[in-house]
Amino acid sequence: MTQDTTQNRPLLRCVFLFTNFFLIIAALYHLKPASRSIFLEVLGSGFLPYVWIATALTLGLIVSFYYRLIARFSRLHVVVATVSIIIVLLTAFRPLLAHPEPITAFGFFIFVDILSVVLVEQFWSLTNSIYSEQEGKRWYGLIATGGLVGGVAGGQATDMLIRQAGLQTIDLLLVAAAILSGLIALTLLMQRAGLYQHISVTANERDIEKGSWRAILANRYLKLIALIVLLAQMVGPLVEYQFMTVIEATLSGRDERTAFLGELFSLLGAVAIAVNVLIVPVVHRWLGIIAGLSAQPLAVFIGSLFYITSPSLVTGSALQIADRGLSYSINRASKELLYVSVNPLLIFQAKAWIDMFGYRLFKVLSSFLILLLTQWLPFRASSADLTWLVLLICIGWGLALVLLSKEHGRRVSAIRNTRQ
Repeated sequence: MTQDTTQNRPLLRCVFLFTNFFLIIAALYHLKPASRSIFLEVLGSGFLPYVWIATALTLGLIVSFYYRLIARFSRLHVVVATVSIIIVLLTAFRPLLAHPEPITAFGFFIFVDILSVVLVEQFWSLTNSIYSEQEGKRWYGLIATGGLVGGVAGGQATDMLIRQAGLQTIDLLLVAAAILSGLIALTLLMQRAGLYQHISVTANERDIEKGSWRAILANRYLKLIALIVLLAQMVGPLVEYQFMTVIEATLSGRDERTAFLGELFSLLGAVAIAVNVLIVPVVHRWLGIIAGLSAQPLAVFIGSLFYITSPSLVTGSALQIADRGLSYSINRASKELLYVSVNPLLIFQAKAWIDMFGYRLFKVLSSFLILLLTQWLPFRASSADLTWLVLLICIGWGLALVLLSKEHGRRVSAIRNTRQ
């Protein structure tokens, strides 16, 4: 299959990317329930803010190393090497988690959180180098649905493997490793088909990568994108903490929690698919990108009002679905379209710092707030009390979207004037 054949058959190109994202998320949805169930068993929900802080610090080091890799090697080769290392580490973790020590459970949670960020961001960075904004509006929703289908399949498989096949939580690590082996094969096939091309790093690009956050601060548009992404990341840990606290209080037993989380993640994926298929194309076509970005803060705001009146497994799960389900669907597709109009030399640099480093930096801030309000102050707030903070952040999130709407409108008008 030649490069020209692939480029001239956009549906085939989309199918490749759909399948690639499917495998990534299917593997992650075997690992996330396992890491969270083991963590709750060994350490408890009270340690979640600490592990989120440790994850952010570790990821900060990885971003710096990541820059050096993409400056010297093909980004595609970096992806293949990353997945290969993950497979080896999953195999090594499996016997260690049979009777986990606190440090092992802590480290495995960090490992899963980091690989989930790295694999997804690598995928979208490569995808953004292939499509224009107009093509992205047509195909991104379908491509993102591949990840959502992978989430449903991965979550359902986790539930079935635990409840019906008799596997244990730790066996899911080897299942995920097998899926990622298939991902490597598919990625190499996509390279052979000419879908991914190596982009040489120029001296100008190295300068931009060295400037990193300075380049973002000098660009008002990127600053506003960073702001909405980071506000969303502040909400995420608060909602997850509330959800995990309810899980810990309601469900006992490692495998029982793992099966429930797999089922919940599957339902979350199904909701996200429905949104991606039925709502995203309509919203993007008739209301625009900013309207798509507004869906998540609005849903979280409404879901939080229900949770604060009756904190339970049902309302906590619903709030988690409102947050993550829309984050993985309409918010994700809308956010990726914002990057398309950015100078290509800035895309990899901006996404690495906004989606990987800054994303986790605000998770640290949110984690400190959780610790402050629930553990460190003389008067300790309950998980339900944290809802007031979630509501406040959602309001700020909405105001940031108003500013971004104006800036995006200016950029679209400037591009149209340039083409005329």
